[in-house]
Amino acid sequence: MTGTVLGLENVTKDYPGSPPVRALDQVSLAVNAGELTAIVGPSGSGKSTLLHLIGTLDRPTTGTVRVTGLDVAAMSDRELSALRAARIGFVFQQFFLAEHQTVLGNVADGLLYAGIRRGTRRRLALHALDRVGLAHKAAARPTQLSGGERQRVAIARAVAGAPPVVLADEPTGNLDSATGGAILALLEVLNAAGTTVIIITHDHAVAARTRRRIEMLDGRIVTDTGEGPS
Repeated sequence: MTGTVLGLENVTKDYPGSPPVRALDQVSLAVNAGELTAIVGPSGSGKSTLLHLIGTLDRPTTGTVRVTGLDVAAMSDRELSALRAARIGFVFQQFFLAEHQTVLGNVADGLLYAGIRRGTRRRLALHALDRVGLAHKAAARPTQLSGGERQRVAIARAVAGAPPVVLADEPTGNLDSATGGAILALLEVLNAAGTTVIIITHDHAVAARTRRRIEMLDGRIVTDTGEGPS
């Protein structure tokens, strides 16, 4: 995929309250295919809200969000679920692995909503585990893995369906520095193979490893070293 894969135009997000809380304030942003980008900021800066909007987990109050050219506002919840299943891979700080499932089952189940047959799901899952260096642990349970291995399983699950975009929310947050560095290196390898990777983090050392850094404060973008639209 080429061109702009994520685009926001004058996006605001308000949460109800007395007074209402504005989490994002007139944010405009374009991310090109193949970029490795960090969205960085302290707690309360709006970066998590931005993640939810570009991941189509939430809708903006005003403004336009486009994912791979599709206007999120024009889509039903069912269509958004299909969009996420096919075009966005998620990696979270907490891993979110099912402990009763094998490693292979966890990765394969990530493809359920993409409408892929069981045999194909397992083949794609095994290939994804091989990409992250864990094919030999396919039959293990998450409880038998280290924190770093669990995050690699989560990354395999995110990329198994070859989505054009991977969103990684604090992917090193629960890991020691050496293991976290290995996870970032893995995300860099996936990016080099063509996946657009966006890392949400409060850690400037993590952000320093990316080519583009978008810094947020008080719901606004205050710095963007970005590549911009192609």
